[in-house]
Amino acid sequence: MFKYTLDNKRYHMLNYFFKNKFGCKVFKVSLNGNFSCPNFKNNQGCIFCKAGSGNNLENKSLEEQFEIVKIPLDKKWPNSKYIAYFQANSNTYAPLDVLKEKYERALKIPNVIGLDIATRSDCLKEEVLDYLSELNQRTFLMVEIGLQSKHEETLKLINRGHDLQNFEEAIKKLKARGIMVIVHIINGLPYETKEMMIETVKYLNKLEIDGIKIHMLYIPKDTKIAKMYAKEKFHLLTKEEYIDIVCQQLEYLNENIVIMRITGDPLVEDLIEPKWLIKKFGVLNDIDKEMKKRDIYQGDKVIP
Repeated sequence: MFKYTLDNKRYHMLNYFFKNKFGCKVFKVSLNGNFSCPNFKNNQGCIFCKAGSGNNLENKSLEEQFEIVKIPLDKKWPNSKYIAYFQANSNTYAPLDVLKEKYERALKIPNVIGLDIATRSDCLKEEVLDYLSELNQRTFLMVEIGLQSKHEETLKLINRGHDLQNFEEAIKKLKARGIMVIVHIINGLPYETKEMMIETVKYLNKLEIDGIKIHMLYIPKDTKIAKMYAKEKFHLLTKEEYIDIVCQQLEYLNENIVIMRITGDPLVEDLIEPKWLIKKFGVLNDIDKEMKKRDIYQGDKVIP
C-alpha cells in the first residue's frame, strides 16, 4: 500500500495528511468572508469566473456559517476538528485590519485548529505576508494560490490578470516564511495539449509546493468562457482523456505533495459541459482503477 494513504489510493491523500498530523478526523469548513477580487474588478475576471464561490452564506456571520456547514459533519463524525476555509474570491484582498478581524474570529470558533486561505499571487502585500508568517507560528495555516497553467499564452487567454513571474515570487515568499502552499491547476483549458498539462505539474515540482488541487475545466452558465465555447466549440476533455492525463500528472508529482482535489465539482444547475463531471465519485473511482491497472503510484517518474 502507498505510504501516504489510509486505504487503497495510490496518491497522497488529504485524509492521510490530516490524520497523520493531528491524530484525528479533520474537515475543512468553507466560509465566505465577503472578499472581492482585483481581477474581476479590473479585468472582468478570469473567463471561467462568475465572481464568487464557496458556501453562498455571505449574509450570515462567520460563526453562523460555520455552524450551518458543519452540522452534517458533526452528525457523522462527532469528535472531529476543523480548518476554517476562506474560499470565496481572493481572501487576502482587503486592508490588513479587515483580514486580522476575520481570521482571528474564525480561530476563536470551538474546535477550529487552523486556517486555509484561498487567494491570488497578486494579492500578497508584504504586510500581509508578515501577518501570515506570524499566524503560521501559532496555528496551522495553509495558503492556496490559483495558477491554472504554467503557460503564459494560456494565462493571457483565460484573462488571469498576472504572469508566471508574479506567481513564482509569491510562492517563494510564502515558502521562505515556512507557510504551507497549495496550488490550483486546471486541466483541459482551451487549446492546451496533454504535454502542456504535464509540463505544468513538472514546473510545480521544482517550486517545492506542499499540495495541489487538480480541476477539470467545465463551462458554467453566464461566463465569458460559455460565450467562447458557444462560438468556437473548442475541445473539452472526455472523461477517458482526463483520467489518462491525471494519472500521468500524478506520476510526475513528488510523492510528498498532498493531493487536495483531483477533479472538478460543478453545480449541476450551473453546468453546460462536460456532463460527465456530475458523477464526481465515478471519476475518482475510475482514476483509482486506472492507476491500479497501470500499476503506478504518485511520484513514480520523479527523478531523485
